[in-house]
Amino acid sequence: RSGKLTPSQVAKNIIAVLEDCDKSTPPLRAIVQWDQEQIMLMAEASTVRYRNKCTLSYLDGIPVCLKEEFKVVPYHHRVGTVYLGTEPETEDATVAKKLREAGAIIIGVSNMHELGTGTTGCNPNRYHKIARNPYKPNHYTGGSSSGSAAAVAAGLCPVAIGTDGGGSVRIPASFCGVVGLKGTFGRISSHGSLPLSYSTVSVGPICTSVADAAVVYSILAEPDPLYPYGLNQPKATLSDMCAPDLKGLKLGVDWTFFKVPDDVCALPVLHSAVEHLQSLGASVVEVSLPEMEEVRVAHVICILSEMRDFLQPDFNKHFQEMNLDTRANLALASQFTALDYITANRQRTRSMRFLREIFTTVNCIVTPALPCTAPRIYESDLLTGSSDTSFAVRSMRFMQLGNFTGIPGLVVPIGYSAAGLPIGFQVMAKWWDEAVLLRIGLKLEQFRYQTKKPSIYYDILA
Repeated sequence: RSGKLTPSQVAKNIIAVLEDCDKSTPPLRAIVQWDQEQIMLMAEASTVRYRNKCTLSYLDGIPVCLKEEFKVVPYHHRVGTVYLGTEPETEDATVAKKLREAGAIIIGVSNMHELGTGTTGCNPNRYHKIARNPYKPNHYTGGSSSGSAAAVAAGLCPVAIGTDGGGSVRIPASFCGVVGLKGTFGRISSHGSLPLSYSTVSVGPICTSVADAAVVYSILAEPDPLYPYGLNQPKATLSDMCAPDLKGLKLGVDWTFFKVPDDVCALPVLHSAVEHLQSLGASVVEVSLPEMEEVRVAHVICILSEMRDFLQPDFNKHFQEMNLDTRANLALASQFTALDYITANRQRTRSMRFLREIFTTVNCIVTPALPCTAPRIYESDLLTGSSDTSFAVRSMRFMQLGNFTGIPGLVVPIGYSAAGLPIGFQVMAKWWDEAVLLRIGLKLEQFRYQTKKPSIYYDILA
């Protein structure tokens, strides 16, 4: 607004960075498709609006990227594969359209785990390669919105849009030390993304801060006539988000579930984060999250059955072109029966009823984001990929409840491991109550006494 900087200048910096970051060793591989002309067109239009003092929204002139799962004109809608999106897109997904209408500068589409089938972000195929964790480039970003988290953490853009069917926004956000919001199921339209799993996937922003996530959420969260699941939602608000304290809020903690099985070193910082929220007036209520093992199994049955159903033609026709772990996951999915799927959905009804009761006594449920920090990338992964089912199961431990029942979840970075890798904290709330997550998230950011700069970081304002 002051005129010291223009969107056009920022866009030129970003183009230089995009050219540089994939020539580096190893290449960052956050943004997998971009177009200099497109970026400059949007930036120049925004520059004129700032000059004429008629900006469209808080996102006017702000660089954003979208996961390759979304249709974005004029890019290829590959969804992490080598066989989809043979022609450039001619129509935007709803979120891409809304970002354009808000004046945002779409800098390209971001890398992802092939067809969203994994939680590492390992995608060795020729169009994608493996996105690198800006904190430690020989470690994974997490998936499946891998490039989105890497782009935000590395400073390429302060906002990226991802999808989350089993932690796919929250896992990479946590591994890369940024903020990730999974909206309530149906809250943000997923029209124009590949409908891989229609009952578990929510859309959400990955951002540098909770305030940024709130801005993006407030612009994207509303009913879309083209997306039936979110039509009857209540109006999205940011009520009490900036309240000075957390007085009156009750945080539910299931301490048995909360205990992190892998990384004992992370426990003290996670406990301290809970104490920090208590010091601001929140009270901690012990709750019991029932049947979490059943939730884990039922979520896997639902998401994989739905993906296998949708991808059946691809599995038959493009099997040889798929990554090995995609083939393995879809082959596993073919073993589930209709009875398994029906039983899993009965479990969903039970779990939603349990949560409804729990949310009569607490405002939110807090957990670690992940039971571990970002895993290493091995040389062989670059060539053949990686299939580690036990890691996928572990990484989704705290994520699946939100996907299975549709409640919203927010992850916020709260510290670092001894090796310098980010540690995240998760807050989940009842359906449509994202506002309480953002309120608590702002206070969690105050707990983090330092933010370490990643080893790969670009200052696009410099």
